Amino acid sequence: MPHALSPDDLKKSFVHAMSHPSEDIARTILAQAGVDADRLEKTISTATGLVAYDLQAPAKNLYPAATPLRNRVPRVSGAGGTATNWRQVSALIGSGYDAIGWVAEGQRAGQMSYTTASKSAAYVTLGEEDAVTFEAINAAVGFEDIQATMAMRLLQKTMLKEEMAILAGNTSLALGTPSAPSLAAAGTGATLPAATYSVIVVALTLEGYRNSSLANGVATSKTITGADGKTFAINGGSSNKSSNETQGVTLGQTLAATVTPVRGAVAYAWFVGLAGSEQLQAITTINSAAFSAPLLTGQQAASAITGDCSTNSLGFDGLLTTALNSANNAYVQSLATGAAGAGTALTASGRGSVDEIDNMMQSMWDSYQVSPTVLFVNSQELKNITEKVLSSGTGPLLQYRQDPDGGGYQLDAGGMISTYYNPFLLDGGMRIPVKIHPFVPPGTILAYAETLPAQYQSSEVPNVAEVKCRQDYYAIDWPPVTRQRQKGVYVEEVLAVYAPFAMGVINNIANG
Repeated sequence: MPHALSPDDLKKSFVHAMSHPSEDIARTILAQAGVDADRLEKTISTATGLVAYDLQAPAKNLYPAATPLRNRVPRVSGAGGTATNWRQVSALIGSGYDAIGWVAEGQRAGQMSYTTASKSAAYVTLGEEDAVTFEAINAAVGFEDIQATMAMRLLQKTMLKEEMAILAGNTSLALGTPSAPSLAAAGTGATLPAATYSVIVVALTLEGYRNSSLANGVATSKTITGADGKTFAINGGSSNKSSNETQGVTLGQTLAATVTPVRGAVAYAWFVGLAGSEQLQAITTINSAAFSAPLLTGQQAASAITGDCSTNSLGFDGLLTTALNSANNAYVQSLATGAAGAGTALTASGRGSVDEIDNMMQSMWDSYQVSPTVLFVNSQELKNITEKVLSSGTGPLLQYRQDPDGGGYQLDAGGMISTYYNPFLLDGGMRIPVKIHPFVPPGTILAYAETLPAQYQSSEVPNVAEVKCRQDYYAIDWPPVTRQRQKGVYVEEVLAVYAPFAMGVINNIANG
């Protein structure tokens, strides 16, 4: 065993090593200490932690911030006040027979009349807040300007919330209480245990669909505590629950449930179980559901739904809500339910189009002489439309390209439609872009005319809808009242929809 050196011995060893620069200093010291340097094992590795830390700066923002409608819908300045107001003339009514203009010789025609209405849309406020401590500010020096990036992320989140408001804000279209579901049991091979099951259904707006999940349950209402300590209530976008219906199921059978479509709903939440203990089992974007496996446990109970939480008085109606509201005369088709629990898919016309979309285009022309300029869809419906219009009988499934300088050809497999042709227009048809929207749910197609055709004297109504801003985005740096920097980003606006009949919705579309 090596013996411990006294301070004097260590000093002598160091002096000896420094006086022999041609020798390895470490080996000399170890030898003087009685340690065999040739048998010394390595004792320091990367696991010791004596290494540099390669941190890339700044933080990488790995979240989507797509706001296509906010980017497309025109933004115009408001003129103060609590609302924007307009007067509209929606029809010219001729004297006598409206469609006959004959006048007797030397006589005068009767006097025409008008259909007019006063409209208004109240301004509301959208916003988001955040805070960063002084310690966090100082700790981030050299990594990122945490106050600047906080402001950027606040603006992005406000824009994302604004995008949902423009698409699906709902202040007027209450879902109420759905009818009791219709139930059936049939088939073989299912693993749902034999029992008498009770089913309750809750309808969801698009806000409700995005706020709800199997893991977290149906969104009802929430009390928000602001950064100022004050509170206000927000509804999540769900209807009241229906009454229950029961159905006996034998082992091997599938339980199928269907509910009458609710105007304004884009999805439905299904609570299933023994009577009195129904729990959330599925959320579908059609008005039916099927249950063939053992039920989930530990889910939200139907008793948590106590009222209609589908509207918010603090907001405004978005494009989808405006179109779905029957009072606005937009085209709306909710596909009928097919086989029990299966729903109804889009129908191929056999001529490279989709019957349901063709019918919508024709109806919008026949009723109001308008055409959509864009179709917003979910990725599921883009795929379904493509499958309906692109088949071996309607077009090639593969495209090939060949280098003009020679060589073999290259094949491009697959592909999706990018436009849809509408033939129902005054001066000939037009190609309408088909766009994926990140918030449009499966089972829904939104058709939107951004401008009116020339026969509407569009100089008077340049935009079918526009965001009227009483005050566009502004940031507030709140005075410090604690050791934090607090910031809020807000916008005061309203979506004014002047021609809601220039929109169309097809929903309750089954996948397939």
